[in-house]
Amino acid sequence: MIGQILSTMLPVFLIAGCGALYGRYRTPDIQGLNVLNMELFVPMLVFAVLADQQAPLQEYSGLALAAAVVVLGSGVILYPVAKLLNLNLKTFLPPMMFNNSGNMGIPILVLAFGESALPAAIVLFIVEMLLHFSVGLYILDPHTSIIRRLRLPIVFASLAGLAVNLSGVALPGWLLETLNMLGGVCIPLMLFALGVRMLDVDFSDWKLGLIGAIACPLSGLILAWPMIALLNLPGLQVASLWVFAALPPAVLNYMVAEQYQQEPHAVASLVLLSNLGSLVVMPLVLGLVFGAGYV
Repeated sequence: MIGQILSTMLPVFLIAGCGALYGRYRTPDIQGLNVLNMELFVPMLVFAVLADQQAPLQEYSGLALAAAVVVLGSGVILYPVAKLLNLNLKTFLPPMMFNNSGNMGIPILVLAFGESALPAAIVLFIVEMLLHFSVGLYILDPHTSIIRRLRLPIVFASLAGLAVNLSGVALPGWLLETLNMLGGVCIPLMLFALGVRMLDVDFSDWKLGLIGAIACPLSGLILAWPMIALLNLPGLQVASLWVFAALPPAVLNYMVAEQYQQEPHAVASLVLLSNLGSLVVMPLVLGLVFGAGYV
């Protein structure tokens, strides 16, 4: 089991470490890389996985429902916690709800459970992203237009991939291979960018960051448990949901907070300290998943 955990987490840490090391001595345009990743490579991977006829998406409806409950439910159960601790709801709740299903979730699931976990990882990522750019932006600014929230390449790629899959149209192998090769760039690039971002850890709000590092995975795992008990999910999907529920906040929360001027320094502490905390949380969750024999 220890070997499985190490073989999963070491590549994640090493690639992120390469990003941190490079960023220590250079000043890479991470914002530009993230834009390229989110507008080109990630949509290509999403479309390729969803359009592939070998991925029967109707089998993932339960997983998508469970993921939505984890994301939205985290905001519900942590709302009274935020009120009790007198925390700014717009600052605290979005990072607790919208986790790192892209930069960390996809690589960990693929490394832990193999390429067969990629469809589940993509479904979880899409659910989180769609909710982030609809509910998440509404929390920060209720007046943001729906068109602006959904006018994203990943949304179009998701809809197009679903349409191709459900229509039964088989794309040529050379096209899927091209899309998979280009889309495959996004996974190491996500980890590399995450490593560079880790250099910006702000310890000025360390107490808030510590609260988030505990509350984010704990709330997700609390919500995942009843969903797994209620839904008849296959073992691989159960394992993927446990990992998804324990992920730290997405780095994107910081970028969105900066855009909306919603205490970006406090959000940075929440995001980055929680991601540091995942160095402890994720091996523990993977140990439980492997020990339970879900895969």
